[in-house]
Amino acid sequence: MHVTRFFAAPPYDAPGHEHMRMVRLQGREAGPTDSLWMGVSIVEPNGGTTLGASHLEKIYVVLDGEISISNGQEQMTLSRWDSCRIAPFESRQLRNMSSRPACVLLAMPLHEPPAAATVKPP
Repeated sequence: MHVTRFFAAPPYDAPGHEHMRMVRLQGREAGPTDSLWMGVSIVEPNGGTTLGASHLEKIYVVLDGEISISNGQEQMTLSRWDSCRIAPFESRQLRNMSSRPACVLLAMPLHEPPAAATVKPP
C-alpha cells in the first residue's frame, strides 16, 4: 500500500497550463504504480489549458466547482462528480469560467501505449 497525503503531494508543472496548481497523488514522483498516474489540479477563475492533443488517453473528474471542457468542436460544462474521457489524439481545452476555484482529478496512463495504439486514426 502507498499513501500520499494531499498536503505532501509533489507539485508539477505542464506546458500550456495557466493559473493552475497541480499535484501528483499517485505515480511518477508521487510513488510507485504499474499502469497509471493520478493528479489533482486546482484551477483558478479564468485559468485552464491551451487547446492541444496528445497520444495518451485522459480521464477528468470534477471534484468541486465547474470546468468548461472543449475538444475544439464542442464544449461542455462539467460540475461536481461529472467526468469526461479524452481519447488519444483528441484535442482538449479546460477552462474555469466561474468566479471560484475548481478542483479536478486527472488519471492518465503511466506508460506509452503499444505502438499500434499510437497510430492516429484516419
